[in-house]
Amino acid sequence: MAEVRFRQATKVYSGTDVAAVDALDLDVEDGELMVLVGPSGSGKTTALRMLAGLEEVDAGAIFIGDRDVTDVQPKHRDIAMVFQNYALYPYLTVEANMAFPLKMAGVKKAVRLQRVREVARMLGLEEYLGRKPGQLSGGQRQRVAMGRAIVRLPKVFLMDEPLSNLDAKLRVQMRADIAALQSDFAVTTVYVTHDQSEAMTLGHRVAALRDGRLQQVGPPRELYDRPVNTFVAGFIGSPAMNLCTVPLSSNGAVRFGGVEVPLPRGASNGRGRLVLGLRPESLELASDGVAARVEVVEELGADAFVFCVTELDGETTKLVARTEARRAPDRGENVSLRPRAEEAHLFDAESGERLAAG
Repeated sequence: MAEVRFRQATKVYSGTDVAAVDALDLDVEDGELMVLVGPSGSGKTTALRMLAGLEEVDAGAIFIGDRDVTDVQPKHRDIAMVFQNYALYPYLTVEANMAFPLKMAGVKKAVRLQRVREVARMLGLEEYLGRKPGQLSGGQRQRVAMGRAIVRLPKVFLMDEPLSNLDAKLRVQMRADIAALQSDFAVTTVYVTHDQSEAMTLGHRVAALRDGRLQQVGPPRELYDRPVNTFVAGFIGSPAMNLCTVPLSSNGAVRFGGVEVPLPRGASNGRGRLVLGLRPESLELASDGVAARVEVVEELGADAFVFCVTELDGETTKLVARTEARRAPDRGENVSLRPRAEEAHLFDAESGERLAAG
């Protein structure tokens, strides 16, 4: 097994001056499951393809272990990739699909069949070994694609949105399966997704990218609890964090819904406005606060998300609060929203950067 290191890795496609991946510095530890997350165009898939050798690195370097693989051909990097579209051979059986990379590597037939059957047993595919991909469900085909990667025992697994073609229930199950398999094999894994829920549940650490640049990397809970800027704050979490630009009052404080939010020391220096961030669970229905009208109530078992619209500083603003489902208001009802000041996040209105305490 091996660690992965991006060192100022840059990719610029012809016909543009804007880097798809811009000076990426990122370390993936040996045996870690690192999730690259971001919206479309953020550079996450390009970074993965650079690691795989499918995209040329225009500047910087990429290492697998102590080996610089920047200019090494894909087949010599000792990686295995799982694609979004499975990429199975339709005319081969499940067994032959899974055995194919071993056959290409010159592994003897008896050895490769034994290894395929071991992996098939782990993935619950034993009874499907004689079938063709067209005879399988989407979830079964994705398991075959994963089995084909696992059977090689590579140094690094690369997964490019492998669950996006599956239905919601199957995605949840496959997430658990991937996490369990990665833990069992302890293979360094780089996993790309645009689904931040996937990132939060799967990754040992999460790297958030935007416009080709790394914004923040850390454990999922760290990105949720202490986002470094408004992009990460708004992208990580479902529903997204409420982000409201609010003026500072004459005493240098921020008030929201009649509640004064404490500021970090020096936060008011030279600033007329700040961005106040509140997670839905930090905005509660109360007898007083910001007056709002309920547009939609989304019930999730015991909890409910209440999507509201209000006027803040003369602008129409949408807010989301979380509450108990049995206390949820009706659509069209007028409510008051009160923030939990101690759970508020504060960001610079110009740069979007988090305002540090102290």
